[in-house]
Amino acid sequence: MIRRMAMNPIPQFPDGFLWGVSTSAHQIEGAADAREPSVWDAFSAEPGRIKDGSTAAVACDHYHRYGEDVALLAGLGVDAYRFSVSWPRVLSKGGLDFYDRLVDEVCAAGVRPVPTLFHWDLPAGLDWLERDTAHRFAEYVSVVVDRLGDRVKKWITVNEPAEHTLLGHALGTHAPGRRLMFEALPAAHHQLLAHGLAVQALRAAGARDIGIANSHGPTWPASREPADLEAAAFYDVLLNRLFADPLLLGEYPEGLGELMPGDVASDLKVIAEPLDFYGINYYAPTRVGAPQGTEIEFGGVRIPAELPFTVRQIENVPVTDFGWPVVPEGLTELLTGFKERYGDRLPPVVITENGCSYPGIDDQDRIAYLDGHLRALHRAVEAGVDVRGYFVWSLLDNFEWAEGYERRFGLVHVDFSDPGVLKRTPKASYAWLREVLRDQR
Repeated sequence: MIRRMAMNPIPQFPDGFLWGVSTSAHQIEGAADAREPSVWDAFSAEPGRIKDGSTAAVACDHYHRYGEDVALLAGLGVDAYRFSVSWPRVLSKGGLDFYDRLVDEVCAAGVRPVPTLFHWDLPAGLDWLERDTAHRFAEYVSVVVDRLGDRVKKWITVNEPAEHTLLGHALGTHAPGRRLMFEALPAAHHQLLAHGLAVQALRAAGARDIGIANSHGPTWPASREPADLEAAAFYDVLLNRLFADPLLLGEYPEGLGELMPGDVASDLKVIAEPLDFYGINYYAPTRVGAPQGTEIEFGGVRIPAELPFTVRQIENVPVTDFGWPVVPEGLTELLTGFKERYGDRLPPVVITENGCSYPGIDDQDRIAYLDGHLRALHRAVEAGVDVRGYFVWSLLDNFEWAEGYERRFGLVHVDFSDPGVLKRTPKASYAWLREVLRDQR
């Protein structure tokens, strides 16, 4: 018997607020033999890259079990399902047929489909260091919207270009496994350019509800010492403003534009195509101080000593089993700070990801996490931030990138011990969220 955590009701969000859950193709679909290879397939095949030695070849087998998973969506009572379209699958013969079936099933369940068009699974042979990849992306987007646009009305172009640049191209801990440090900046620019070109392609096909999913969090200096303040300011530019300023202001933070390739001024006009909403993935603030001359590991990522900052622990707060600090008030701070920084240039906001990794099916810690963050989100709404939706990460336990299957973010437990069965079991947090959504209606 799963006990239910007794809590006060979540405050009411505005009418029309969009409630959803998120997943990504590479993390749940499996059926690797029914798509072209991606950079993650090559990365996962290299010994030592994935902590438990696993791959996403089967994952949750969502490709074959999507009907069961859509039934879980319907049972949960969400308004929308944010999933991602696998570019490598679309390149394979009949690859779009799967998304046709999935979108039909989601719509039949009374749930709104919200596809993300790139969630890190770049087709093998393409490279974000090359400008042409952005144009290839726009071509792929045109194919997808032509097929699905009659049923899909809300689109997300690119997911977390900051992490894909930092972890995949600068630090080498994610695919494609490059360790280029600041020479990875072209990968950031080309993803932003790809986003802008995708917005143009979607608009040309008649789409009128388009956004991006950028990861953001407050940066807290380790102290008021000048060296710590300088390091924190640099980190904030690198992880927040580098990916928000070009989209919302049409310019890079001072000193970064000249480091980007190509005709940056012309590219920025494309990158800054107007958005209908701005998606934010929020997990935690980051405490940053001056470099300490030693490599450290934080949240599963090794941070080199040569960087001009170091990430410090936030003390006296709980942490998830990933080691990430649990700081709901950081979400309020982030959103009110964005409103102050960008003013009327900030479109309506949608929280496109928020969640946590904890083990077990009676996941009271996840309930507490979500409860705290929904209340923090409501405080941001009360403070005048135009927030239109909230998506939990994630519907299912999944292949958690370089961590393999050891980290569990799902509202639904997946038993990976038997790949032929992959039994789904809704957790306590699934039942809790279902009640929250009923109360919000």
